[in-house]
Amino acid sequence: MVANRTEEEKKYLLDAIDAFNRKILIISKEYRILAANATALQANPRANLIGRPCYEALLGKDGPCFHCPAEEVRRTGESSLRYDYPESSFNFDENLCLFSYPVNNGDEVEFMVMLDFDLPALKQMEEKRLESNAFLRNLLHSAVDAVIAADTKGRILIFNEAAEQITGYTRREALNEITIRDVYPGDGAREVMRMLLSEEYGGVGKLKSYHINGQHKNGEIIPISLNASIVYDANGEKQATIGFFHDRRDEIRMQKELEKTQVQLLQAEKMASLGKMAAGVAHQLNNPLSGIIIYTKLVMEEYELPAEAMEDLKRVLDDSERAKETVKELLEFARQTSQEMQHQDINEIVSRTIFLLENQSIFHNIKIEKSLADKLPYVNGDAQQLNHVIMNIVLNAADALEGSGILSIQTWYSAQNHTICIEIADTGPGIPDDVLPHIFEPFYTTKEQGKGTGLGLSMVYGILESHGGTVWAESEVGEGTKFHIELPVAEMEESEEKIG
Repeated sequence: MVANRTEEEKKYLLDAIDAFNRKILIISKEYRILAANATALQANPRANLIGRPCYEALLGKDGPCFHCPAEEVRRTGESSLRYDYPESSFNFDENLCLFSYPVNNGDEVEFMVMLDFDLPALKQMEEKRLESNAFLRNLLHSAVDAVIAADTKGRILIFNEAAEQITGYTRREALNEITIRDVYPGDGAREVMRMLLSEEYGGVGKLKSYHINGQHKNGEIIPISLNASIVYDANGEKQATIGFFHDRRDEIRMQKELEKTQVQLLQAEKMASLGKMAAGVAHQLNNPLSGIIIYTKLVMEEYELPAEAMEDLKRVLDDSERAKETVKELLEFARQTSQEMQHQDINEIVSRTIFLLENQSIFHNIKIEKSLADKLPYVNGDAQQLNHVIMNIVLNAADALEGSGILSIQTWYSAQNHTICIEIADTGPGIPDDVLPHIFEPFYTTKEQGKGTGLGLSMVYGILESHGGTVWAESEVGEGTKFHIELPVAEMEESEEKIG
C-alpha cells in the first residue's frame, strides 16, 4: 500500500473515484459497506448504504448471495468476475455484472472492492475473444499439414484433424492418453528437442524442413518433413513446442514413379539406338553367313573327307547356324519385320501359347495355373509378335523353375488405366537386385555361353513398346519373379461391348 499521500493527492483520488461513472463499493470481509463512490450513492438515494451489509442494503436479503463475487474474493484471495446477477435492487439488473478484487494487508485480505460494468460491452469483448478462438481453431483444423503442440513435459496441447489422419490417434486420445513421444518412433522426440536447442538446423528454437520418421498408432513408420519451434513466455522460459508435420508418403511414391519413368525412357532410347545398329550389323552378316552355311554343306556332301575333318566342318556348320539364328533375332529386335496390326483377344493369345508349350518336356513337372478374366476388351496388335512376347517370358520362367514348380498367368482389365494387364509369375529362385535393372538390356544374359543371346527380353520390351504397352518385373530372391505387362485397349465398339 502506498503511504504518505498528501491531502491534495487524496482529494484528487477521491474526486476521480466519485467522478467514475460506474458504481464502486468498499466492502469488509463481513460484507458491510465501508464506503461508496458518488455514482453508487446516487443510484439509490433513499438507502443508507454505509455500515449495512451489502446483501441487505442492495438486495434486501438476509445473507450473502449465492453469486456474490466478494464472497469468492474473501474465500480465495483472488479477483472474481461475475456475468450474472439475477436479483435486482440498487439498480443492479440483468444488464450489469460485478467485479470484485481484494485489498490486502500483508498476506491477509483487509477489505474488498466491488465494481459494476456494462455487461453488453463485456459480452462483446467475450464474443470477440470466442470468435478469435474459433477462427484459430478452424484455421488449425483446416490446415493440410498436421499441427501438434506439446508442453515441456510432452503432454499434447494442440492436435488438429490432419494430425488425426496421419497418426491414427483421435484428438481425445492425443489430449488425454498419449504424449508427444508416442508420435515419434524410438528416441525421435528427444532427437527433435536436441535439434531445436542446436544452432545447426535453423537457429536455436527453430527446426526447418527436417526429414524424420513419425509413427502411426498401428506402428507404421511414416516419413515426414518437420518444421518445429519452441514457444517461449515473456520471461524467456520454454512453455511448449509446436510442430508442423508434412506427410511425405505421396511425395516419395511420386518420386519412385518418376524414377521408374526415367529408367523406362532411358531404356527406350537405348533400345532405339541399338535397334538401328543391330539392323545394320545383321544385314552385313546375313550374306556371308549364308555363304558359309551353303559351301560348308556342299563340301560335306560332295567330298569324302576323314572323320576328323567332317567333325570340324560339322562344328563350323553348327556355329554358323547359331550365328544365323542370332542375326535373325537381331533383325526381329530391330523390328524390321512388318506388323499386321489387328484387334486381338489377349486370352486367346495366352491360351494358344500355353497350348503349344505345355506338352513340351520342360513343362512336365511344372504346374501351370491360369486365371483369365472374362470378356476382356480387345487390344490392337500383331498376333505373332504378341505370341512371341508371352512365349519368351513363359520359357524364361520355365528355365528359372528348372523343370519343377508353379507358373501362373493372370489377365484382367484395368478401368483406371484403360489397359489389359497380364501377370506371369513363377516360384523360381528369383532375380538378384543387381541383375533385375538390366534384364531388358540387349545382349545382357546370366545364362551359360551358347545358351542365350541376351536378346529375348529386349525383343519383348521392343515389341510391347511398338504396341504402346509397357513391361516390368519384380522379384525377390528365393520367392520367385513376376512379369507385368500392360497393353492399351483398342478404341472400338466391340471392346466396349465386351466390357459390358
